[in-house]
Amino acid sequence: MKVIREFLLVSFVCILLLPDLNAQVITPARTPNATQKAMQNRGYGMFIHFGINTFADIEWSDGTIPVEKYHPSDLDPDQWVRVAKQAGFRYVLLTVKHHDGFCLWDSRFTNYDVASSPVKTDIVKAVADACRKYGVQFAVYYSLWDRHEPVYKDRKAYQKYMLDQLTELFTGYGPICELWLDGGWDKKPEEWGIEEIYRLAKKYYPDCAVSVNHTIVSEEGKRNYTPAGDMTENDRFYFQYFPSDFRLWDPQLANLSDKKQYLHKGGSYYLPFEHTICLSKRWNWFQKTAELPVRDLDELQELFYHATANKNTLVLNVPPDNTGRIREYEANAVIALGKRLGIREGKPLPVNGSFLSTGRNASASSVYPDSKGVYAATAINDGNMQSRWASTDTVAEVVIGLDAAKPFNKISIFEYQDVANDADGFSQYRTPRIKRYAIDVMLDKKWITVYLGEDPIGDCKVIHFPVAYKTGNLRLRVLKATAPPSIYELNVIYMNDKK
Repeated sequence: MKVIREFLLVSFVCILLLPDLNAQVITPARTPNATQKAMQNRGYGMFIHFGINTFADIEWSDGTIPVEKYHPSDLDPDQWVRVAKQAGFRYVLLTVKHHDGFCLWDSRFTNYDVASSPVKTDIVKAVADACRKYGVQFAVYYSLWDRHEPVYKDRKAYQKYMLDQLTELFTGYGPICELWLDGGWDKKPEEWGIEEIYRLAKKYYPDCAVSVNHTIVSEEGKRNYTPAGDMTENDRFYFQYFPSDFRLWDPQLANLSDKKQYLHKGGSYYLPFEHTICLSKRWNWFQKTAELPVRDLDELQELFYHATANKNTLVLNVPPDNTGRIREYEANAVIALGKRLGIREGKPLPVNGSFLSTGRNASASSVYPDSKGVYAATAINDGNMQSRWASTDTVAEVVIGLDAAKPFNKISIFEYQDVANDADGFSQYRTPRIKRYAIDVMLDKKWITVYLGEDPIGDCKVIHFPVAYKTGNLRLRVLKATAPPSIYELNVIYMNDKK
């Protein structure tokens, strides 16, 4: 009997040491695994930045803001998730700890948290509970960089600190569908213990998707970040942080020709991309005391289509203010967006129409001089929202060749604008240059104007035509501008109303 007991004990210990066979650990593949499929099916989440910075009108802080500063007067995390549900979001991504180190839960490993503040509500618990209540999945953002924690500079001690805190999160607040890690630039990739963090997440929730911001680089072992818009070739770029289940390059947008295969030690791995976008027109993550405008619905709709194309995902930041509630006009904006898009529970996310102009030949009357051809006419329709055509003249035009057999009934234009930063170093003020412009099509060898605009193009101009046109050439004419015009993307689209 003693031998049998010892055998059973050894067998039990061995079973405990075995990896979870259901865990979706990343392996070389050309197609998405179960974790990635679940992520792609979610597709659209609400990002929530809330914390000590909310009460200091600042985006990043250094960990010295006193906990007494955190004092929401009308805290209502249930409202946050209720708005998410009404707006059609499938998951909520909560910043449980930003770079300042302030924690939104009662952590046993720090006093820099809500439990030590005047308002002791465990935000992580409240949001996780609300997610279960409303049938929305729960995800967490956790900053690797910590500007408050005293052991931060001790590599081993801080790795243990992170694992202890993440264990609290994963054992006390699950299920957790995604772990979004940030701040990795402050140390070398190998100094964070990403493999241990990844294993911890998979131990508790096998389908939890894990990644680190700035996931991909151009050369293996080097920190030369790869812009998201350049990721248009399979098996060319490399993991900086391994393992990761998806790519992050906040706040850039992937190319319309985004590719999914990335390399690590000779293996090729499938990786979707998750986009992060601010609802705020000022591009602020943490809410400010002053009421700030939100992006226009046209821009939000086209950004949604762009970000969720190609089996990629989007989280849209909707931050509560210092009362602890999402402002009503911002809640209305995301709810209106969901209704305009036609998001329906249990159904695939809506998609844009057929893009007819991407990658087609383009020529311009003038191009701003640059030895690398950065501002070439072809940048206007290359699918890359980080590249742009720029002119040398305030009056200019671009001609894009199209397939004359294919109809179109929609155009979207994203204009480059003059940008000034606010005092916080993040918030932006953008001023459009283009004041008057026209869209022409070539019909029977003659240019016909089909749209004349006398309002600024701005962040995004969407033109819907009541009839469908077919043409071999389309022209944008800039008729008046305050400075040489520049366009990120001009998309010619066919929307099939019968879908």
